[in-house]
Amino acid sequence: MHSDDNSPVTEAVAEVAPPIVSDSQTFTRAFKDMRDGFHQRELWLSLGWQDIKQRYRRSVLGPFWITIATGLQALAMGLLYSTLLDQPISEYLPYVTVGLIVWNVIQASILEGSDVFIANEGLIKQLPSALSVHVYRLVWRQFLFFIHNAAIYAVLVAAFSIWRDLNWSILLVFPAILLLFLNAMWVSIVFGIFSTRYRDIAPILGSMTLMLFVLTPVMWSTKALENSVGGMSDRAKLIEIVPTFHYLEIVRAPLLGEPSEWHHWAIVGAITVVGWIVAILALKQYRARVPYWV
Repeated sequence: MHSDDNSPVTEAVAEVAPPIVSDSQTFTRAFKDMRDGFHQRELWLSLGWQDIKQRYRRSVLGPFWITIATGLQALAMGLLYSTLLDQPISEYLPYVTVGLIVWNVIQASILEGSDVFIANEGLIKQLPSALSVHVYRLVWRQFLFFIHNAAIYAVLVAAFSIWRDLNWSILLVFPAILLLFLNAMWVSIVFGIFSTRYRDIAPILGSMTLMLFVLTPVMWSTKALENSVGGMSDRAKLIEIVPTFHYLEIVRAPLLGEPSEWHHWAIVGAITVVGWIVAILALKQYRARVPYWV
């Protein structure tokens, strides 16, 4: 029996049936991924802690090697640069130490963030979880590193009597740390997605991070340049164009009992908003393609 595909009944059904529309590239799915990933916190909390335990497996001191390594690096660089720049060690060593602790978070956000989905290829393809789980896991692991390294700051507070200079402004360190890790999240999302698609981005980011480390006053002080004679004091203002400088300042100033300038907060706040807009757009457009790219 011959069936006519152009019969009136077929045409009527075609008109009534709604078109199949995929919602994989919508803001709803992007926000749902972030929300579902957060709700799966038992998974990424456990995986993040296991990452640290695995790294220091069969070690006597375990994760405390994180603190020892950072402390030795800060001590060596603090002694060297305080001598080169003719700065008192009691002021310069805490300055370098806090700067290095914050820089480690920034550096990991860029370098490990660019590899976050590639490194979790097996889990992405086999585990039915939100893509953001891997970002939460990375940021949680870096927060644990940060907490371990904070013990070095506690030692310096007692050793160099920094507590005498501290005041109520130290409370600003809590929103500063929150902003630091909020930025670590969007950086990991954006760089992670595009580095998965274009594998040349990761080496470029490695070179860029090294350049940022040189330009950012982690080991050298802007005050030393501002107090110098000649035109160096004017050139010190050029550091304002380096975005990582402002992240260091909002965390370091409260911890050292120094006044926190509000333009640093404004710049970091603006970068945070723009960065998260880009991250949500990237999730909206490319979230569903990441499993095929890894």
